[in-house]
Amino acid sequence: MTPDRLAALLLSTADAVAQAVADDQRRRPAEQRAKGERPGQYRIDLVADAAALKVLRAAGVGILSEESGLEDRGTGLFVVVDPVDGSTNASRGLPWYATSLCAVDEHGPVAALVRNLATGTVWAAARGRGATCDGRPALPSGVTDPSQAVVVVNGYPPQHLGWRQYRALGATALDLCSVADGRVDATVDCTTDALGPWDYLGAMLVLSEAGCVVEDLHGRELVELGHDVRRTPVSAATPELLGALSGALRAARG
Repeated sequence: MTPDRLAALLLSTADAVAQAVADDQRRRPAEQRAKGERPGQYRIDLVADAAALKVLRAAGVGILSEESGLEDRGTGLFVVVDPVDGSTNASRGLPWYATSLCAVDEHGPVAALVRNLATGTVWAAARGRGATCDGRPALPSGVTDPSQAVVVVNGYPPQHLGWRQYRALGATALDLCSVADGRVDATVDCTTDALGPWDYLGAMLVLSEAGCVVEDLHGRELVELGHDVRRTPVSAATPELLGALSGALRAARG
């Protein structure tokens, strides 16, 4: 599948999810906090997953979804999907939740799209073609010193890690994309192996194509397609900032 066709497929999938979520929120406003079938899952996750699967299955690609698992079509091409990243935010009307999509071939991530389902903001990237936010080039901040950095954390920090300010926003894909476009300077995952590939892969390509850096805190490969894969990603606008924050977190954990 060509890069342009992949980009169109990801956009069609995100559009389908956005429509399904908006329809559900309009028709069943009292049910937005209804739980799904497993801990941490909401009914909206299942609504969004069904919409995504319909588009992706019709395209004949392999699928790795947080909600419905792995489907291998034998094509060597998978789309990794988090139908609603930040579904707790969605359930409470906090406008920080997204659909995250990443097409992965035998060489790694090849195309990605992350859409804020509350605001409509779209980050997109294609391997070797750069990254955009709402069609404009994504421009990171270039901050190198933690003392000048605004950092988004996931989980509870063990201690102050040297940043100027921090935020906890609750949707990893959006947090990471915000580094790519300079809204924040870094993200630090303060949990231990709590994030799956669907949480970070789409934003990871956006980051790398924008010139940012991202790594697993423990040095493991981030591009792994398994429903049981969990990682601890840290990202930053610059290698210097990433090294300082990762080092401070490792030291704090002993």
